[in-house]
Amino acid sequence: METKNENSDVSRAEEMKNQANEAFKGHRFSQAIDLYTQAIEINGNNAVYWANRAFAHTKLEEYGSAIQDASKAIEIDSRYSKGYYRRGAAYLAMGKFKDALKDFQQVKRICPNDPDATRKLKECEKAVKKLKFEEAISAPVSERISVAESIDFHTIEVESQYSGARIEGEEVTIDFVKQMLEDFKNQKTLHKRYAYQIVLQTRKILQALPSLVDISVPNGKHFTVCGDVHGQFYDLLNIFELNGLPSEENPYLFNGDFVDRGSFSVEIILTLFAFKCMSPTSIYLARGNHESKSMNKIYGFEGEVRSKLSEKFVELFAEVFCYLPLAHVINEKIFVVHGGLFSVDGVKLSDIRAIDRFCEPPEEGLMCELLWSDPQPLPGRGPSKRGVGLSFGGDVTKRFLEDNNLDLVVRSHEVKDEGYEVDHDGKLITVFSAPNYCDQMGNKGAFIRFEAPDMKPNIVTFTAVPHPDVKPMAYASNFMRMFN
Repeated sequence: METKNENSDVSRAEEMKNQANEAFKGHRFSQAIDLYTQAIEINGNNAVYWANRAFAHTKLEEYGSAIQDASKAIEIDSRYSKGYYRRGAAYLAMGKFKDALKDFQQVKRICPNDPDATRKLKECEKAVKKLKFEEAISAPVSERISVAESIDFHTIEVESQYSGARIEGEEVTIDFVKQMLEDFKNQKTLHKRYAYQIVLQTRKILQALPSLVDISVPNGKHFTVCGDVHGQFYDLLNIFELNGLPSEENPYLFNGDFVDRGSFSVEIILTLFAFKCMSPTSIYLARGNHESKSMNKIYGFEGEVRSKLSEKFVELFAEVFCYLPLAHVINEKIFVVHGGLFSVDGVKLSDIRAIDRFCEPPEEGLMCELLWSDPQPLPGRGPSKRGVGLSFGGDVTKRFLEDNNLDLVVRSHEVKDEGYEVDHDGKLITVFSAPNYCDQMGNKGAFIRFEAPDMKPNIVTFTAVPHPDVKPMAYASNFMRMFN
C-alpha cells in the first residue's frame, strides 16, 4: 500500500513539474515558481525540481533564492550538473565571478565533453582574469582623479557635416531637447561635444543636492513618479506622449534604474540628463541599484556607452551616477526610494540625509538597503530573494512611516504584471515603468500622478510600444548574453 502511495506522490509531483514547465515556457515565471514549489512539497528529494525553480527565480532576478535552490539540488545529487550550472549563472548575474567560476569548473568536470559548458567556463575565466587585472591597477579611492575635471567640452570641434541637434552656447533649451528626441527616435546619435556638455552640467547640478531631496508640490499642481525604465527609450517616449514632457508645470521623478538590459540606455540617460539641465525642478532623478559600475559592466550599459560614445564616457557616467540622490520626500508625506527600507528600526530621514553617497554602492548598510531591498507579505524581516539587501514586512513599513510622520512609501525595483502593486495595507506602492520588460515579460508599465493638496496616488498603466530591432542585452558582456 505504501509503495502505491509513493508512486501516486511521484506522479502528482511530476504533473506539477510539467505544469510548471509550461508556465515557464509561457514566461509566467511567478506561476512556475508556485507550481515547482508544489512539486517540491510532494517530493522534496528530486534535484530537478529545485534546479528548475532556481532557473525561474533567475528569470525574476531573484538570484539569492536561485542560489539557495540550486545549492539544495546539489545537496540532493552532487553529480547533477544543472545544479552547478544554475548556481553559477545566478552568481554571474550578481557579479560574483569567482564563485561562478568554481561552479562552471565543476560542470566541466561532470560533463567534460559538453561544448556549452566549455564555452561558458572560458568566458567566466576571462571575466575573472579581467577583474583581477582591474583590481591590480585600480587606485585607492582617496587617490582617484575625477574624469569630469579633465574634460573641457568647449574644445571639441563639431564637424560641418554633423546634421543633428545642437546646443547653442551654454544653455540646454526645450527646442534642443525636442530635436534630440526626434534624432534618437530615428536612431541618430548626438555629437560627443553636446553629450559631454549635458553630462557635465548634470554632474554640477547633482553634486549640489543632498542625499535626500525634499520636493514641494503647490496646491492645485500635480507631480508624476515613474519607476524603472531600463533602457527602453521608445517606452519612455510613450510616457511623454501620454503624460506630457517634463516642465515646471509638469514635473517628474524618475526613481532609478534608467539604464541596463534595454539597448537604448544611452538615449534614455542623455534624455533625462538633458531635461535636468534644461530645468532642474522639471525632473528629479534618484539612484537605482543599476546606476553602478558592477551592474553596468554585466547588463549592457558599459558596452553600449563604449559602442555609441567612448571609453571616457564609461568612466564619466560611473562618476556622475555617484552624485545621484538616494531618496526623495514629496510634500513631507511621500517617501520615494528605488529599493526599500532597512534592516533596523528607528531610521530617521536625517540619517538618510547624512549618508555620504559619493561612492559605488556598498554591500551592506543604509545605502545598500535603500537601493536593493524589497517588501514581503509576511511581517518582520527576511533574507533577500536577490541575495543583496533584505525583505521587509508591513509592520516595518508602518513603523518607518510613523517614526518620520509620513503617509506612503513609493518604490520601484521589481517588475509587476500590471506595472504596479499596492502592498502593506496601502502604505507601500511599487511602480515599474518598463512594459514588456526585456521584450519577454508581457507586463504593463505604470506611472503615478499625485495632485496637491490631497496627494492621493492616481496610477496610470500602459503597454509596450514597438522599437527598432535591437534586442535587449545587445551590448551586455558575452557570458550574460549566453544566459539570455
